[in-house]
Amino acid sequence: METLFYAQPYNLDAVGFQFQTMEQYEDRQSRCRDSFGQVVEEFQLQFIDGEAIDAALFEALSIGQSTIGAFIDLIDKWSDGDKLAVIIAVGECGYSFDIAKDDPSDFDVNMYHDQNLKELAEQFVDEGLFGDIPERLSFYLDYDAIARDLAHDYTETTIAGQQLVYRMA
Repeated sequence: METLFYAQPYNLDAVGFQFQTMEQYEDRQSRCRDSFGQVVEEFQLQFIDGEAIDAALFEALSIGQSTIGAFIDLIDKWSDGDKLAVIIAVGECGYSFDIAKDDPSDFDVNMYHDQNLKELAEQFVDEGLFGDIPERLSFYLDYDAIARDLAHDYTETTIAGQQLVYRMA
């Protein structure tokens, strides 16, 4: 799916334009004039259509004129895991990130897909994180209480329609 953006001029006497590539952006931006014939230089960029995860990344990184080129270059290069790590670190946890020089692997994020905290508690018990629990006692475990304890270190979120539990390591 091709990603579609819109450049909305701050100048109210000008009309914006759609673009998909930096070449289109630069060409249309250089030809954009207001109703008085003046060159329009400042735009608010908007994500119009594309993958939901790319829209979430665009929002988390607050993409603007100075970062749109790097964003367009990287959305096809980064894996969904890289994108999620940046969205979580920057958009959810407030870390800073320079899209032109930083790398998603700089963030150490533990992610558990399609789970909530109670399901993660059950997974951790099954994996033996709490030691060897005999099957006859497993029926007495309070997974809700374990989930509440996990909430001190883990957070539930939904990104691009995908439910996640994560922890910044």
